[in-house]
Amino acid sequence: MSHFDMLVKLYDLDLDFSFIEEQKKKGIEIRKPIGPEKSFVLEWIEKQFSIFWRNEADIAFNNNPRSIFIAIKDKSIIGFACYDATVLNFFGPTGVSDKCRGLGTGKALLIACMLDMKLKGYAYAVIGAVGPAEFYKKALGAIEIKDSWPGAYNNMIRNSD
Repeated sequence: MSHFDMLVKLYDLDLDFSFIEEQKKKGIEIRKPIGPEKSFVLEWIEKQFSIFWRNEADIAFNNNPRSIFIAIKDKSIIGFACYDATVLNFFGPTGVSDKCRGLGTGKALLIACMLDMKLKGYAYAVIGAVGPAEFYKKALGAIEIKDSWPGAYNNMIRNSD
């Protein structure tokens, strides 16, 4: 599997928040979590995805203002997205539970982060170590950054056990 980063022109994004209402019609709330929810959110991320993503989400939780969004359905977390977690100006990680995919929640969380970044003053966003490149191209007009792997992940420490 090849990895690369992608670039998004935030200044081209319309400040369109209709995705929040679209998700609400499906019984899904998109919002930033509050402090008392931190351990629940981080535990869910680790269980659903990985300890790496939990660690990154922990950074996003500690940013001021927080740079993490969650999706909630029936009082349960079904997805999350963060930015400024791996390095500044990077989007990710992000994920939606298997049982809730196909509802547009991943795209809603993505757009929530992108608009938050735009409102903070970022002109561009980097999507690090992209998985679904076509999704990002279609959703945001993201373009591949050539020779960008391993980039910010080049010297990452991993458990050697």
